[in-house]
Amino acid sequence: MTTDETLAFAESPVQLLNILEWAHVHPGARTVVILPPHDPISRGQLRRMAQLARDEGHRVLWQEARGGAVKPSRALAALAGPLRRAKLLLIGDPFSRYLQLLLSMARRCDVVVVDDGTATMEFTAQLARGERLVRWHRTAPSGARAALFAPVAKRAVRRLTPATGVGVEVFTAMPVDPPEGVAVTANTLAWTRDRFGPPRVAEGADLVGTSLVETGVLHEDRYLSAVAELADRHGVARYYAHRKESAEKLRRVEREAGLEIVRPDLPLELVARRGPVGSKILSFPSTVVHTLPLVLSDTSTEIVVCDVSPGWFTDRVTERASGFLSAVTNTARGAHGLSFLPAPH
Repeated sequence: MTTDETLAFAESPVQLLNILEWAHVHPGARTVVILPPHDPISRGQLRRMAQLARDEGHRVLWQEARGGAVKPSRALAALAGPLRRAKLLLIGDPFSRYLQLLLSMARRCDVVVVDDGTATMEFTAQLARGERLVRWHRTAPSGARAALFAPVAKRAVRRLTPATGVGVEVFTAMPVDPPEGVAVTANTLAWTRDRFGPPRVAEGADLVGTSLVETGVLHEDRYLSAVAELADRHGVARYYAHRKESAEKLRRVEREAGLEIVRPDLPLELVARRGPVGSKILSFPSTVVHTLPLVLSDTSTEIVVCDVSPGWFTDRVTERASGFLSAVTNTARGAHGLSFLPAPH
C-alpha cells in the first residue's frame, strides 16, 4: 500500500515504536500521524521516535490535537481527508477517546491495533466479552459528557469488531485471547533488535519504575518503601523512570533509596538495547516484563518480575484491577520463564 492508503496514529512513544515494528514485518513507507500529549517527557520521546520513523522512510505528521476547542477541531478537519482515503488504519490505543472519534470518522477499512503494552491484554478481553472499552485501572465513565460520547464509543467498538469485508488484527507481544475473527500477529521486537545493540552488560542491577502511583493504583509511601528494600537486597544502582512519574516522587526515590535516576530519552526497550544494561533488571508488573525478554534475548541479562502486595493498593483499586496486575505477572512468568520476587514487606 502507498503512504496515503495506510494511516497510522500514535499518541505515545511506545505506540510509535510498535508501529515501526509492524512496518518492519510489512515493508513499505507509511503515513504516521503523531497526536502528542501535553507532558514534556512524552513529547520529547515522541520527537526522537519521529526522527527514527523518518529515517525508516515514513512520512510523519505532527498534529497538535489537545487543548481547548480550537486545536481538536483543526486536527479533525486536517485528518478528515486522509481518513476517507485510508484503506488500512493502524491505531495504538483503542481506549483513547480521540482515536475512537477518528475511528468513527473513517470509512470501512481494515484496522490493525498495534501493541500498546499491557493495555492490549485488557482491550482484547473486553472486546471478546462485548464490553464497553474502559482502562483496567478506571471505572466506567458516567455523567453528561460520557452520555454524549457513548454513541461514538459504540461506533468505535463496532469498527474494531470483524465484519464482512473488513479485517481486524492485533499486533502484540502480549498474551491475548481475542474474539473470533480477530487475527493476532506476534510482535517479536525484531526491528529493535536489528536496529540497535546488542548492548554491553554491566555488573549490578537496574530497577524499572512504574507510574502506578501517578494513576492512583498504589500508595506512594508503600511503593517507595518497596523500592528502597529491593535496592538494598539486590544491589540496585539505577532506577529507570517511567515517563509519567512525577518529579517529586523521583526525588524521593533518589533521596530515600539512594538510586541514580535515569530519565530515558526513548522507550525503555530501545534504551536497554543500546545499553549498557545491568546483569539483572527488576520490574513490577508492566509491559517490559513481556518486551525486555524479547529485546535482550541474545544477552545474559536476567529479567525478574516483582510482585505487588495488596496492602500497597489505594482504596480506589477494584478487584478487576488487582486481578489484571496478577495476570501480567503470571503470564510473563509462564511465557518467558522469568524469575519471581514476592512483594517486599
